[in-house]
Amino acid sequence: MHLGGTSPRKISLRTTLAGAFTRTGIATAIASLLLTIVMISFRPFQPGGAEMPSAGGDIVNQLGFGALGAISIFSLFTFADRRVLMALFAPSFLLLLGFLMLSVANATDPMAALRAASFTIIGILVMATVLAIPRDADAFSTVIAFSGIFIVVLCFVGLVLFPNEAKHTTAGAEPQHAGLWRGVFTHKNIAGPVMACFSFGGLYLFRRGWKITGPFLLVAAMIFMMNTGSKTTAGLVPLAILMVAVPGIFGVRSLTPALFLLAIIGTTIGTLGIVFIEPLRLFVHHNFPDLTYTGRTTLWEFAGEMIAKKPWTGYGYESFWGTMFLWTMDQPFDRPWDIRSIVHGHNGYLDIAVIMGIPALCVAAWAFFIAPLRDYMRIPMRKENVYLGDFFMMILLFTALNSFLESFFFRRADPVWLFFVFSIIGLRLVARFPVATRTKR
Repeated sequence: MHLGGTSPRKISLRTTLAGAFTRTGIATAIASLLLTIVMISFRPFQPGGAEMPSAGGDIVNQLGFGALGAISIFSLFTFADRRVLMALFAPSFLLLLGFLMLSVANATDPMAALRAASFTIIGILVMATVLAIPRDADAFSTVIAFSGIFIVVLCFVGLVLFPNEAKHTTAGAEPQHAGLWRGVFTHKNIAGPVMACFSFGGLYLFRRGWKITGPFLLVAAMIFMMNTGSKTTAGLVPLAILMVAVPGIFGVRSLTPALFLLAIIGTTIGTLGIVFIEPLRLFVHHNFPDLTYTGRTTLWEFAGEMIAKKPWTGYGYESFWGTMFLWTMDQPFDRPWDIRSIVHGHNGYLDIAVIMGIPALCVAAWAFFIAPLRDYMRIPMRKENVYLGDFFMMILLFTALNSFLESFFFRRADPVWLFFVFSIIGLRLVARFPVATRTKR
């Protein structure tokens, strides 16, 4: 039917453009751009130079992330539902941020630590905004689809246009990783987990009925992830999917939190346990002498010794690994690794105790495990809530287990840390509010 001489195609185009400039459309666009930019940073394809935004003199990152923070605050108060705004952060998470501020005050250079911590706070605000301002499941799916596909495709394009930056090379600090993919990220150990999280996003989109976009994102992210050479990531992705999906298929969703806790306990025993539990340490030493997780056990043993010297307060934010404090320390000749050049302890939980103390680690255990699992169990049995809750749980399970071999907690705007925060806040919101949808299926 023609109306006033206007073709149906023009009407459709006009309708599409009008929809893009609605309150919902603008909020969706802002969330999409925020997620994309915070993931790739303002200096993509910068090996070794952009793993985290500099707390020092990098004016591009300072202005860029400052702008992201301002946009996030504006968007939260403009587009987010006030009830959602009030429910964003659990008390335990806020308490943990309090410990972070105490560790800043306890740092060797409090002003430098405060500048670094500001990037962490901005990253948390950005992820909260991405979760809070989309109006429904369709808008949120658009955010995941846009950001995921843009970043994954950009990483593949980088392999062709910027091969020396998008892959590890023999000229880098770790020539043993030559040929492994890292895309826009600084290291394969960041690229792999980010691709894993986007693969979960592809699965979420597929479950919601995005039959082309979902599988494309899932497969493309998986392919890139496999070429990062991260064996830990490759093993944890199917585990996370199975531990969340299988109980749901058989109608026993309550089994997922139990499996989660068992996995955390088992991984703790299998990693830190072989260092700090004496009978287990002796057993592994005699039967599996090469089980060192690529030398990580040396770092964990050293970190444990240092934590024992400052168990209550830790050493302060940005005041331990890679600092003059360690460079001026004597290095035993028989230590397999020179800890003076290590940038983190390759175990996120130990590093929390190192910088904030054991009390902060106890609060983190509640904020990172117990509170999100309680939220997961409280998710209403609405299809959209279940799909979204499963998506967040896959990310949480994967990143929580990955942090036993890597360290990203509170590391400024580290993309893996941001996805971890994303899952915690996401589970909190999806447990408290019904997720609406415009799609009729």
